[in-house]
Amino acid sequence: MATFRNTTTLPPALAAIASGRDHLTTAEFANATNRATQTVRKNYCLTGACFGIRPIKVGNHLLWPVVEISALLNGEQQ
Repeated sequence: MATFRNTTTLPPALAAIASGRDHLTTAEFANATNRATQTVRKNYCLTGACFGIRPIKVGNHLLWPVVEISALLNGEQQ
């Protein structure tokens, strides 16, 4: 398993998707959480977050933090 900033252990599949980046695109986030991209976008539209994770917006793109995704997948976040 890869470690990120010595605080969070990334699941191997997420480490492969992230490839050392700090943020993932919406499509990559949806793939990591086994959801459709439209589901992620809809949750963001309705609540401003998806699974409790708030993205940053860069232009017309949403970028999701890998550290928070890792916490979600490890069961550390609800």
